[in-house]
Amino acid sequence: MKNGMKTALLLGALSGLFLVIGQMLGGQSGLVLAFGFAVLMNFVSYWFSDKIVLRMYRAQVVGPEHPLHQLVSRLARQANLPQPRVYVIPDPSPNAFATGRNPAHAAVAATQGILQTLDERELEGVIAHELAHVKHRDILISSVAATVAAAIMMLAHMARFAMFFGGGRSDDRDGPSPIGMILTIILAPIAAMLIQAAISRSREFAADAGAATIVGSPYGLVDALKKIDRASKQIPMNANPATAHMFIIKPFSASGLMAMFSTHPPTEARIQALLQPR
Repeated sequence: MKNGMKTALLLGALSGLFLVIGQMLGGQSGLVLAFGFAVLMNFVSYWFSDKIVLRMYRAQVVGPEHPLHQLVSRLARQANLPQPRVYVIPDPSPNAFATGRNPAHAAVAATQGILQTLDERELEGVIAHELAHVKHRDILISSVAATVAAAIMMLAHMARFAMFFGGGRSDDRDGPSPIGMILTIILAPIAAMLIQAAISRSREFAADAGAATIVGSPYGLVDALKKIDRASKQIPMNANPATAHMFIIKPFSASGLMAMFSTHPPTEARIQALLQPR
């Protein structure tokens, strides 16, 4: 299944889950209240998250004299994108991310560690991956997914609060049973997080494929992913979990059942997808 179609289906599933859960737990008024609050939170995040994240990681802007800026400029032209702002993060762990609400307001940031770990061909693959995120407007997609997921979680919290204080709808014969309410309160946020993580993973696959198209070859990114995956385990990054989805490789690993909640596919799966004939 194409990643774009998969993302659309997952967003549809997330929206459908919100409507069903919202009507079941909060009724029409609860649904509207939760969605409105989630939209407000994510609107602020969408417009200001780039400044917040760059400041969080002490990113330092670099100009045209810096080799990273020159590489980003060349690849942006190849991708038919406006010139992004370019930042270096003073961290020894190898990683990179893109941010910004649209291609005209994009920024690309790379750690000092990745600049020291990768050769030019590998770094080219990484920067192309980040520019593919910008080209695909993945910041917008992730903001929509986060809005709906946050609304579902908020409805579940509201329902739990109402049940705790005896404000549920147990006297409504047409409403859900108390056991159904409890199961929904527990399972709805888990389902929302699973779908949101799946959307993020599909966008990573799409950005990998986009990077290969921009550069003209997948091999630089393949070698880069191998190096970053290995080096990031030796030198882990002290990253905020809320921003982990932004990086080219998740700063901390997840295994077992927790892998289902991971915002990144396994590195081996990404490499295999990159090497498949197109």
